[in-house]
Amino acid sequence: MLEFRRPWIWITLSIALVLGVVWGSLQPATGSPMPEGFDKVEHFVTYMTLALWFTGMVRPERYWVVVGALLLLGLSMEIGQYLMHVGRTADPYDMVANTAGVALGIVAALRVSGGWIGKVDAWLS
Repeated sequence: MLEFRRPWIWITLSIALVLGVVWGSLQPATGSPMPEGFDKVEHFVTYMTLALWFTGMVRPERYWVVVGALLLLGLSMEIGQYLMHVGRTADPYDMVANTAGVALGIVAALRVSGGWIGKVDAWLS
């Protein structure tokens, strides 16, 4: 992890972000109709956002850890949905969307945004 002046802020926000994704992934289905395929957009944007967030906290040579952790998180959520039987269903195409989101997030971090949290942390000082 990069050095931060206020690591507790970034760690707390990171935990809240991951817990929000877990909650959103495992809560019972609400029954509200969604446009066909919209959930894939949600998966893509969510995992791209997570990739951008966590690449802001680590050096580029550690991005593989971010990729692995996010793909494991996505797979865990799909398995959880399968096992819970509360109106949610596991879908392999959700993992495709998750993977595509992580990939785009990593590419964006490599080209533009990597280490952004360190820059914001320094600016806040």
